[in-house]
Amino acid sequence: MFWSFFRLKYDSPSVMQGRRDVNCVTNWNVPLVWEGTFDPIVVDSIYKKLNPRIAVILFAVGKYTRFLKAFIESGEKNFMVGFRVTYYIFTDHKEEVPKVALATGRNITVLPVPSATRWQDVVLGRMKWATIAIDQQVRREADYVFMMDVDSIFYHRFGAESLSRLSAVLHRAFYKTTRAHFPYERRPESQAYIPADEGDYYYTAAVWGGYLEDMYKLVKHCHEQSEIDAKNKIEAVWQEESHLNKYLLYNKPTKVLSAEYLWSAYDKVPEDIKVVRISQLVKNYAEVRPNGGN
Repeated sequence: MFWSFFRLKYDSPSVMQGRRDVNCVTNWNVPLVWEGTFDPIVVDSIYKKLNPRIAVILFAVGKYTRFLKAFIESGEKNFMVGFRVTYYIFTDHKEEVPKVALATGRNITVLPVPSATRWQDVVLGRMKWATIAIDQQVRREADYVFMMDVDSIFYHRFGAESLSRLSAVLHRAFYKTTRAHFPYERRPESQAYIPADEGDYYYTAAVWGGYLEDMYKLVKHCHEQSEIDAKNKIEAVWQEESHLNKYLLYNKPTKVLSAEYLWSAYDKVPEDIKVVRISQLVKNYAEVRPNGGN
């Protein structure tokens, strides 16, 4: 399997480079990846021998199609350069998917999804549609899957150092705080509930990925849990992100990526973030979301 070979060659903290200003290993002894903790030439050479197929699942529903061009164009310059990549675009406006020049071995696949009246339904629906798509198509076409928010731009390398069975990204707003400040779902009535005395990190749902079968288990589980919540007339505080954090608490990521792997144009870049690899764009939520900013 791809991931077992990679773990043998690279996924051990003992073979990683280090930085003294940040924590480079989790308390369950897997890499916490920052700029300066890996050799990009070595990592790429390992993976290019395997020639993996990498899927990027994007949701561009409603007015979010406007972000596709910049995402894909910047991805062609910075995301998994030299590897086989397919952008799976889920949209209710396929006619608005832009034509973008792609490198050899890179493709776009457009998949239809229904429109939504609430942005929360788009967010929650991502787990459902990802589960269906992996089952019906992606499993035959990819070895690794990333889920990413389309309203983002790549600014620097986002490469093979991010690959593992499950790779989660530290949320920029909470990577320096303790679990007492994490916005976990704290209501026991929800399937996403995490007790106050538990928690490792708070992960963003805007970027995460992993080996296809591990990702399938994750998205399917989170979809099923959100369906149980819906039947009980409760919605997790941060929708899919709450269910993602619950899953990753009890199914530890095999690699944690620093907030370099998802920053935001809203926030000043601190000294420990040496490189912003991908960043969410400033936008007028009231204008782009179907139910405004609510």
